[in-house]
Amino acid sequence: MSQTVVVTGANKGIGLEFCAHYKSKGATVVAVCRSLSEPLQALDVEVVEGVDVSTDQGIGHLTEVLNGRSIDILINNAGIFSNQTLADLDFSEVSRQFEVNAVGPLRVTHALQGQLNRGAKVALVTSRMGSITDNTSGAYYGYRMSKAALNAAGMSLANDLKPKGVAVAILHPGFVQTSMVGYAGDISPATAAERLAQRIEELTLESSGTFWHSNGDVLPW
Repeated sequence: MSQTVVVTGANKGIGLEFCAHYKSKGATVVAVCRSLSEPLQALDVEVVEGVDVSTDQGIGHLTEVLNGRSIDILINNAGIFSNQTLADLDFSEVSRQFEVNAVGPLRVTHALQGQLNRGAKVALVTSRMGSITDNTSGAYYGYRMSKAALNAAGMSLANDLKPKGVAVAILHPGFVQTSMVGYAGDISPATAAERLAQRIEELTLESSGTFWHSNGDVLPW
């Protein structure tokens, strides 16, 4: 029986490549997004569109569509990015990043927790920019704070889901060539997705809650 893999933020970038990767492995892929893209449509996987992970309506739609479906891998990939400097702080944008980047994955995981098989895995695509130790340059207030909050949520999820046999990976993809960073990264989305999928494959209950770089390095909090 093939695995069922659910990916949020699936219409472009790393999310799209996750879908392509798991489909190539024979998995049943459920691609979750706000709006369908041509590249995602071309993959010919199951798509659940109209899902904003930061809203009750979006989560309600997702759970309605997936009602009763068993899930083996849940990849919380949806996220947004913008830079707020101390001199130019947009607090509404800071809050928006919190809602999408930190609260959104928690909403999704909470809503689907009862459908996670024993032995299932939950992946949170975060960023080393959420590492307090690694912050040596400042700025990016909303993004850094939201990813640090996501990391904290990931550790709580690892503890709370372990008795149910579900492991959690907290994953930094690397500096990836996506529209989020103006395609200025040093690895492709396909490479990032392949590396992250390997980290998910290696994940166990014993290593649940670890903060990994996609290259396998353990990152500081």
